[in-house]
Amino acid sequence: MKILGIIPARHGSKRVQKKNFRPFAGTTLVDIAIQQSLQSKYLTDVVLSSDSEEILEIGKKYCDVITLKRTSEISDDKSPAIDFILHTLDILEPQKGYSYDFIVILQPSSPLRTPKDIDNTIELLLQNPQKESSVSVVKVDHMVHPVKLKKMEGNELMPYIEEEKGRFASHELPNIYVRNCAVYVSTRQSVLKRKSAISPDSLGYIMPIETSVDINEMIDFEFAEYLFKKFQK
Repeated sequence: MKILGIIPARHGSKRVQKKNFRPFAGTTLVDIAIQQSLQSKYLTDVVLSSDSEEILEIGKKYCDVITLKRTSEISDDKSPAIDFILHTLDILEPQKGYSYDFIVILQPSSPLRTPKDIDNTIELLLQNPQKESSVSVVKVDHMVHPVKLKKMEGNELMPYIEEEKGRFASHELPNIYVRNCAVYVSTRQSVLKRKSAISPDSLGYIMPIETSVDINEMIDFEFAEYLFKKFQK
């Protein structure tokens, strides 16, 4: 069984400049993602895919990491994940002489993920061979629960999805989950068939909220750095 881990790390980031390789708790987000991936017991190969020479130089510090330069055409902030996945497979599989059974995507923007999270998400799919993908998820906080979402008509609050019906407390609401962007696992067959990183009927591996920070804004970066340092103590 061959499992490929891909760490996608573009140079550009509109909301957090140089997010993937700017200083973070004495290291970088790319370094952290690489170290997490190398501690997984399932990944056959780990690839750092980037359009940036600066980022690729980080990967070259690790003898067990394959660095792969991708073109600017598939490195735009609107480029779909399938582009860098197919690019990686097209180059790597002929070099290796074998095809991968599963593909795992590990974004650097989830630095609080652990190697165990990676392995547990992989195991979830391995234990359910009838499924095509598994992803890490986090329970939605009751304050932003879909039942509580509103729209404004003038100054009046109106239900966005359904009537709240006085359900204020968390125990009165059904548990709702959202992808936390930490781990994505799919079969190679599904990726090629659907031209998508995940299938519509993915399995969900639940991670706690304190390790589910996904860095998109500077406040996320600073909060994740605070938590990372705290957990390292």
